[in-house]
Amino acid sequence: MRRQYSRRALLAVAVGAAGAAVAVPLIGRSGAAEEPAVLGGAIMGTTYRVTLPRLPDSVSAEMIGRELRRVLERIDTAMSTYRTESEVLRFNRAAAGEWVPVSADTSRVAAAAIATARRTEGAFDPTVGPLVDLWGFGPAGPSVRLPAPNAVSAVRNQTGHAALEGRQSPPALRKRQEGLRIDFSGIAEGFAVDEMVCALERIGVSDFLVELGGEVRCGGRNPAGRPWAIAIETPNLAAARPQWHLELTDAAIATSGDYRKFFIVDGRRYSHLIDPRTGWPVDHGLASVTVIGGSAMQCDALSTALLVMGPEAGFAFAERHHIAAQFITRGETGFSERLTAPFARYLREEPA
Repeated sequence: MRRQYSRRALLAVAVGAAGAAVAVPLIGRSGAAEEPAVLGGAIMGTTYRVTLPRLPDSVSAEMIGRELRRVLERIDTAMSTYRTESEVLRFNRAAAGEWVPVSADTSRVAAAAIATARRTEGAFDPTVGPLVDLWGFGPAGPSVRLPAPNAVSAVRNQTGHAALEGRQSPPALRKRQEGLRIDFSGIAEGFAVDEMVCALERIGVSDFLVELGGEVRCGGRNPAGRPWAIAIETPNLAAARPQWHLELTDAAIATSGDYRKFFIVDGRRYSHLIDPRTGWPVDHGLASVTVIGGSAMQCDALSTALLVMGPEAGFAFAERHHIAAQFITRGETGFSERLTAPFARYLREEPA
């Protein structure tokens, strides 16, 4: 049995990237006379970048940067899967039936994750982490062989969003079965983007573009006073380049893809994206899904769920629920694109 990892997939595992396709802000095409303030750094196993064309009077970029960093550190401390004393890992070590106190942040993210899991009938599931680990895409890194079917079944029996319970006052989480673990990687980055936006709005910033780990949310206007121009990469590692161009203002966008983290065994491709309902990597031609909405957290989770569902079921779900979504499917002759009606109105006729 011959096993092959893409070099880029290993890099994504090493830095903890989400494996998503990339939404690229086209900052340099603004034509503005003044350079915008750009803040950024590394956090949550990835990087963030905040572009601010205009600042309120008496507010410095340095002050805003410190406030945003406090927000991100707060979230990472609570939800990290690498910090041994994070709330998520403390919950994972707890016994079944025990209420584990958590912060309001973790409680809100858990409630959103559970609601999305129910809405998507398990296509999104915050308890899928043990299956991700089993297939070699977790923090421990690649495994040396494919897991046996009985091992997949055994681990799948330790997962399931129905066994996760949360309460708001006082905020706490509880598991109904031993071995249940949570991992908010598919939703926490979007939440962090939303919380950064809340911080900017409290300060009085109305024009901004916030990006963290590929999740994007923008408000107001770009440096040229126009809607923000966003490009989506074609899902092709050999020639990844911006191909779809959007105009957004006061909106969030997130993309999930199956093409950055994968391995090949005996000619068969295994994606990092695990279907929680089967315990196996997704096995269909859908390469990426992009979702536009009002909340980066919601877009983050829904893009993952739609990708898991596949090109037909996912598109039908998005149409039924009026979700602005783009589906890119891999075929023998290349990629094909399918848009829901709400998504199409954001497309530019010409590249930005």
